Amino acid sequence: QLPLVESGGGSVQPGGSLRLSCAASGFTLDYYAIGWFRQAPGKEREGVSCISSSGGSTNYADSVKGRFTISRDNAKNTVYLQMNSLKPEDTAVYYCAAPAYGSSRRWCPMSSADFRSWGQGTQVTVSS
Repeated sequence: QLPLVESGGGSVQPGGSLRLSCAASGFTLDYYAIGWFRQAPGKEREGVSCISSSGGSTNYADSVKGRFTISRDNAKNTVYLQMNSLKPEDTAVYYCAAPAYGSSRRWCPMSSADFRSWGQGTQVTVSS
């Protein structure tokens, strides 16, 4: 429902870094928690990270803790996912998502069922 656009994907070697961006088009992200999800070929969609509307609460999947960092810059109407020490198993299409309406300041879900608006995705490929 709400237009979101992901960017920043690409192909890197193991150990490399990428920064993904999730930009809102035509609306303000300030009141929304934002989640990052990924889906690899033959695998189910999984939650990667989320950030609350206030920015004060974040969550990460165990598989990316210590390597990925989510942040938001409301002045730029953008949420970022900094990905470091990338592994081949991180290869997937990455999506950002927003809920149907504004979120409480610390609400930060990791379930796709809590989100309604999805971007088109950006491909991340990690290979040697």
